[in-house]
Amino acid sequence: MSVLYIVVPLALVIVAAAIGAFVWATRTGQFDDLSTPGVRVLFDDEPTRKPADQPDNDGNQ
Repeated sequence: MSVLYIVVPLALVIVAAAIGAFVWATRTGQFDDLSTPGVRVLFDDEPTRKPADQPDNDGNQ
């Protein structure tokens, strides 16, 4: 029975931290755009261009 004096306040602290994290995430805009990140994996990346003055990996220019 005495363990409840530790577990119940600890549970309340954890719940308060979870609610605080959720409120912080919503205020900073973490949930503003939910559809784009899921679709972004379907698009190809932009090809990166290597500058002309940098040599290749094998040392050729």
